[in-house]
Parts: sequence; structure tokens; C-alpha cells
Amino acid sequence: MLEDLAIERHRAAIYRTDLSRPIKLAVEFEIINTKTTFFDYGCGHGSDVKKLAAMNIKSAGWDPYYNPDARLKSAHVVNLGYVLNVIEDTDERFKSLKKAWKLTKKVLIVAAQVLVNTPSSKNQLAYGDGIVTCRNTFQKYYEQGELKQYIDSTLEVDAVPVALGIYFVFRDEQEKENFRVECYRSRVIAPRIILATKKYQDCKQELAPLIKFYTKRGRLPVEGELEPEAEAKILVEFTSIRRAFKVILQATDEAEWDAIAYRRSLDIQVYLALVQFEEERPRFSELPEAIRHDIKAFFGSYRDACEVADGKLFSLGEPKIIRAACNKSKVGKFTPSALYVHTKALWELDPLLRIYEGCASRVFGRPQETTLIKLHIEKPQISYLYYPDFDTDAHPALKASIVIDLQTFKITRGDYSTRENPPILHRKETFVTPKYPLYEEFAQLTQLEVAQGLFENPSEIGTRNGWQECLDERGIEIRGHQIYKITWE
Repeated sequence: MLEDLAIERHRAAIYRTDLSRPIKLAVEFEIINTKTTFFDYGCGHGSDVKKLAAMNIKSAGWDPYYNPDARLKSAHVVNLGYVLNVIEDTDERFKSLKKAWKLTKKVLIVAAQVLVNTPSSKNQLAYGDGIVTCRNTFQKYYEQGELKQYIDSTLEVDAVPVALGIYFVFRDEQEKENFRVECYRSRVIAPRIILATKKYQDCKQELAPLIKFYTKRGRLPVEGELEPEAEAKILVEFTSIRRAFKVILQATDEAEWDAIAYRRSLDIQVYLALVQFEEERPRFSELPEAIRHDIKAFFGSYRDACEVADGKLFSLGEPKIIRAACNKSKVGKFTPSALYVHTKALWELDPLLRIYEGCASRVFGRPQETTLIKLHIEKPQISYLYYPDFDTDAHPALKASIVIDLQTFKITRGDYSTRENPPILHRKETFVTPKYPLYEEFAQLTQLEVAQGLFENPSEIGTRNGWQECLDERGIEIRGHQIYKITWE
């Protein structure tokens, strides 16, 4: 447990470091850690290399302009960040990707500029297969799917999208599938100890690995899945894994463990459905061993698991089914046209709606800045909305949006940061779950606002100016998440 805490503190320190976006994502997904080596192919001035080195991660870099004398090194993780899009010569671009891949032992990170539909993307000067920017430099803007196709065809791989314009390319196929499963694994914590029996207290250290395993996978480990030393200690003390788990059940609420197992079975459904959506589903023997054990534990057979997943995936073609699922969702804010949910509440959604969102994020990656996800009802679209002040501003303004059309696979970006009268949010507690740290604070503010009659004309308060006019009319001021009556002297 202390080791886990140390890892979390180390990761938190890295998050606070001003790393580039692809590197931050690699840290978040534990692709980069203190046990891996890192090489930045096209490192520029070497900012990421220096910052990772300061975090005790073995790092090096090379750049044709700023660090041409550095030696090219093989590493567990190699970064090719925003290099392909600035190379004019197509043959040189091809060779750069191949060289970076040759240096990669485990994971290659490829990031490039992605083309989105915005007003500013018009009237640009074409040059080769790219454009000339306002600074008179070359830029090649890829479509998201075009970038994946280029990586896949050049390296003969199946690149995994992580965010817009960012892909992870794995050397090992099973590591790739394990990563994909982790992307759709629900966030759960181990049940609290409510009755610490003497046996549990005496063997708490020996039982900790078993608690961690069940929390992650929702089932008991089969022989060999625990670390050999940890498994040996359990068997010496309890003679079997199942008997050891009975001691854990006596100290906790068994229903909470059942809920974890159920959530994990839903995670597998989501994973299998999205594999089928994007590509041909792998054979059972091609799946990582741990996932095969998961499927057997939750569904009995691979065929039964796939049938359940396919039923949900194919039902997405019926708007009525999506509407019904959104309407009855206990999580998120339902409107006539969409369901809005906070990213941290995504895992609480019905698996059908998680699959719906996954049809966008699995192909394009989920934008890292996302605050709310909008599941459209009338059209097959997913929107990712950015409210940077969601926690601190009582009624935060929309700063940016990315809309993904699941029919055309076009990406449209909206920039609201310079608008004088942007859309704002109300009733913030409806977007999250009661587990959210600020849920009560949000809910109490809403109750006060309802009592003051501030929501009587909802069509007039959806923008910053409209909301301010409503407050002024009633002589009300909101500071933090508190309401104050304005007193005129």
C-alpha cells in the first residue's frame, strides 16, 4: 500500500510539471514511469527530456536542428511529437517515422496536427500536401483517420488513438489489448473495512494483494496471477485463495464486492462492443490471458460475452433506444436533445451509453481537456465540452467544444473563449454523481437559486449576459457558491 502511495505521489509530481500533451498522456496511462527509458525523436530544445529526467526517468533526445550531435538511442518509449506535420518532403517524413519505430522497444508515441473544421481553417495557402502558415512555415494537417492510416500502413501496425492527433503504437499485441481494456475500466475503490476481525488484523498485509487484485478485476485470481511471493504467503496462511477471500468478506460489505464484479462485467461488454465497432474482433486465443479469465468468470464463454456486447452495439442504430437510455439515466443532465455528463461520471452510465461515447473516443481519442460529454439524441454525434472553471465558478462559461459526427467522422471545433456572451452552466450537481467532492456545495447553491426564483425563465438565462440580467433584476449577487442580497445605500 505504501508503494502504491509513493507511485501516486510521483505521478502527481509529473502532472504538475509543464510537459507537452502527448507526454502527459503517456504518464497518465503509466506508459512512461520510473521503470521505463524515454527517447524524444525530434526533441526541439529538449524541454520534455529535461523535465522527465528531473523526475528520475531515464531520458534522452535528438533533434536535427537544435541537438544534431546527440546519439540516437533505443528506449522503451519513443516520442515522435508534432514532427511529421512539419516535414515537407514526403520521403523524409516516411523515413522519420520508420527510424523512430526502429528505436522503440515498447511504445511509440506519434502526435501530429489534426485538421478540424473551424472558420480560421479557410483561405490558407496550399503547398505540397500541406499549407503555408501565417509565419511562412510548412504544416501538414491530417484528418484523424488519415493519420492512423498513415501510421498503420507505414509501420504495419494497429495504432491506438489516445486523443486528437495522438496515437500509441505498441510492439506487443497483448500489451496493446491490455491498454485498450484499461481505457474502459470503471474507476472503483476497494470496500471499506467495517468489522476488522482478529484474523483480518493479523493477516492484513498478506491479504492486501488479494484485495487489490479483486478491486481491479472483479474476480478471484487463478493460479499464477498474483506475485509468487504474495500467493505463497496467502497459501501458507489460508491454504487457498478462496478461504483468504472469505476473511476479507467477513471484514467488509459483501454487496460492495458484488457491485465491483458487476461493474467489471460491464467493462468487458463495453470493450468487446468497441473492438467490433472499429475492427474485426480478435479470436479468444489472441486475447491477453487475464482478459480470457475475466470473460470466463463473468460470462462462461467468449461467444456468450460477444452476443451480449453485440446486442448493445447494434441497438445504437435505433435513436429511440438511445433516447430511452438517456431519459432513464440516473447520471447526467437530460434535455430533449441530449444527455450531458461530467467525464468523472462517465463510468456510472449504462453500458449502452458508454459504448455510444466509446464509438467516438475509441476512434478519435477523448480530448484531454474535456469537462462535460454531450450524448446527442437526434443525430449520431458526441460533443466534448471544455469548462476550465467548472469547480470554482458557480456558473462556468463554455471555452471550447469538439463535435464528432459518427456518420461522416468529421471533427468540428468551436472556440468560445473570445465570445462576449458565452453559454454558461446551471445546476452543476446534475452533471456529476453524489460521490463528486463538490456535489453538496453545488446542490445547495441550486436549492437557494430555485428558492429565489432564478430559474423561472430558463430560455433567458442560458448565457452569461442573460443570467446577469436575471440576477440584477432580483438584486442578487453570487460569490463563490453563495447567494448575497445586494443592499443599496
